[in-house]
Amino acid sequence: MKNAIARTLQLGLSLSLVATVALVVNGCFERPLVPKYGYETGDAVCDDGIDNDVDGFTDCDDAECVALSSYCGQIIPTVSFIEPEGEYKKIALPASTPEGDPTLVSALKTLSQDAHYAVSLCRDRVDNDEDGNVDCGDRACQGILETCCLREFNDEQCSNGIDDDNNGFSDCGDFGCTKGIFVTVCDERTEATCQDGKDNDGDGVSDCLDSTCEDFGICVESECGNGQDDDKDGKADCDDENCAAQVACQKPEDNLAACGNGKDDDGNGYTDCEDFSCSKSQVAEVKAYCDNLPKPAAEETIEACGNGLDDDADGFADCADFSCNKDAPADVVAFCAERAEATIEKCSNGKDDDGNGFTDCSDYSCSQADDTAVVAHCLSVLEATFERCSDGIDNDGNGFADCLDYSCLQATDIVVRRACQESLGLTDTETNLRCQDTVDNDRDGFVDCEDWDCGWNPVVTVCEGKKVCE
Repeated sequence: MKNAIARTLQLGLSLSLVATVALVVNGCFERPLVPKYGYETGDAVCDDGIDNDVDGFTDCDDAECVALSSYCGQIIPTVSFIEPEGEYKKIALPASTPEGDPTLVSALKTLSQDAHYAVSLCRDRVDNDEDGNVDCGDRACQGILETCCLREFNDEQCSNGIDDDNNGFSDCGDFGCTKGIFVTVCDERTEATCQDGKDNDGDGVSDCLDSTCEDFGICVESECGNGQDDDKDGKADCDDENCAAQVACQKPEDNLAACGNGKDDDGNGYTDCEDFSCSKSQVAEVKAYCDNLPKPAAEETIEACGNGLDDDADGFADCADFSCNKDAPADVVAFCAERAEATIEKCSNGKDDDGNGFTDCSDYSCSQADDTAVVAHCLSVLEATFERCSDGIDNDGNGFADCLDYSCLQATDIVVRRACQESLGLTDTETNLRCQDTVDNDRDGFVDCEDWDCGWNPVVTVCEGKKVCE
């Protein structure tokens, strides 16, 4: 009997202890970034339409299903036939074509069918074009926002510390965020983001250490003698370039120490031996120091002007350097003239003739050439009109077609940018009207609220209910 009572008391104490521990644990509990309510790892749960582990991904969109479920594996068709994956023919009609034009109406109907079919091919687990990339692994599929391959595209997703699309990059480290048309948290070009302590644009530096913040008054060393780093750029008072012009911060640059410290001591814009007060100093040891510094290699021979190196360390390599294309011996100038990408022939041959990394009209030497005929040629092929930004063709041959090309997506002309955005209006009212006018304004095959950007544009209020990719 005593043993039974003892066991009962012991059990009671144990339960009490467990309850106490549970309370303590619960009191300190921190919710994980990706809560686990279950596992999405088997064929059954990878085909039930439910986000079982509540990580934002359902069934085969979840990396666990792809890795651990045979249901989500690549499907190899018994009969192989190749068709484009994530690509479909666009409409090459002027933006001014009337809405009721029979040719346009017919073309838009076909376009819509092709666009929706293209989306289906990007979600069928088949490598339709047999390029080794399946569905969202194919760049062409990623280029269609309605495939939902890209999932980091708004302020919430780009500031939650989570790699929402499982591509190895989170928040502003993901191009989906830094290049997102509706993302503002990754822009370090506002007064607010230049003093929030965050690296908003993901370039490795934050606030006033980022050169994009230099235009704001907050990034200026306002007091040059208070012992504080006022603009938070890591340099205080006279150590900050902002204070170089202050009389109190100017010191003679005429001795060995001042001519070798890496600073512009006298605030005249020249540092150390770049300053005549050092290189032409009357002090023998200072002049000798500057005279004996290693001189950069001359860039004035055919060999030096064709080796791909900035031999004289002036920021310009080979024939982009005046020391090669203008100030060099005649044979070197002729060599550079021969390589120059400034004729219609060289600006349309698909080659990087001058070796500067830019081909044909992507090279300023073509698009901004002195020859007006070359400029006219580039204007005729560059992806810089509504028609060329919605025809499905890589018109300028830079590897990016239509809205994958920044010349379309970031064009200064709003008419051109509208080829990339259904909802782009001059006012909030116009923006909403464009998303309920039953017109495929950007000619991508998706109309109004079934178009990705109408659903996710924060200005749009007419698209109620579930959004595309939600």
